[in-house]
Amino acid sequence: MDEYIAFDSHKHYTLAEREEIETGRTEQTRIEHQRGALRGYLDDAAPGTAVAVEATGNWYWIIQEIEEAGCVPRLVHPRKAKVMMGMINKTDKLDVHGLNRLQRAGTLPTVWIPPGPLRDLRELTRGRMVLVAIRTRLKNRLTSTLTKYGLRVEVATDAYGRRGREQWPGLLAQLPPETRWGAERSWELLDSLEEQVAAYEERMHDLVQETPVMRLLRSLPGVGVILAATIALEVGRIDRFPTAEHLASYAGTTPRVHASGGKVRYGPLRPDVNRTLKWAFAEAANSVAVNHLRCPERHVSRLYRRLRGRKGHAKAIGAVARHLAEATWHVWSCKEPYRDRSKEGVSAVLS
Repeated sequence: MDEYIAFDSHKHYTLAEREEIETGRTEQTRIEHQRGALRGYLDDAAPGTAVAVEATGNWYWIIQEIEEAGCVPRLVHPRKAKVMMGMINKTDKLDVHGLNRLQRAGTLPTVWIPPGPLRDLRELTRGRMVLVAIRTRLKNRLTSTLTKYGLRVEVATDAYGRRGREQWPGLLAQLPPETRWGAERSWELLDSLEEQVAAYEERMHDLVQETPVMRLLRSLPGVGVILAATIALEVGRIDRFPTAEHLASYAGTTPRVHASGGKVRYGPLRPDVNRTLKWAFAEAANSVAVNHLRCPERHVSRLYRRLRGRKGHAKAIGAVARHLAEATWHVWSCKEPYRDRSKEGVSAVLS
């Protein structure tokens, strides 16, 4: 390799910089985005040349073009790179030159690039997650509409299950005309979403083959077939996390810590995490919360009840999600199913 190459990519263009290793001479080029443009820019680069590019929202196709040009993409953690470059001013030219300086120093903060087929399969679980979130918002809005007028679904554990749905026509008939019209449109959209979610799940069943790792993940409390597939696809390889704490941090289940002068303060969760993985562990934790009275002796049930009494439901869910994230690392690394804590308090996850 005789040069460093870095990309500062945006929505419509990329600013590229090439820096010669021997002379340090640099050349910057603006490349308008169209398929094949980045590959063409790299045509004269030596095979195996590393190309640094920040993990922005459109990095999939950029990485693909770098690979097609015979170069090696190095996906950069944007927040860490910004801290390490330590620049007061921020411009595209300074950013792309800073990436090459980090490459020259051997301190470029890179992240793992999942293979193309894995990136593609992830879109199934991530797409389903988005639709489920919209479905939940619709259900909350419909429930809120009934509450405004003193109405509610009776004698049904799930207001949107079979028994609950039988009561909705009568409840909607009691609403004012315009409110009823809006609620009926929401119901139509909800039914359509149910069909789309079912289609996603059917396609996942056809394309995502259950692996031994997924079967192990299903032994975790609150984790079923869908969440096991989601966690497995998002983690990809467990060996890229040296400890369980690293996986929990990547999944966004650990708070920020500020310790100074003997005082320790825990802040909000970090934003630069894998949000799909964070959602998956939160979903599993909510399942634990819903069923904690059915399985009162399980460690996760006791953990939820203890923290809910002291710190409230939200923080208790966060603690259970962190436990499940750390347990995932142990289950996957040791290739053994999850074991609950014993009555004596021996470690739950695996010894």
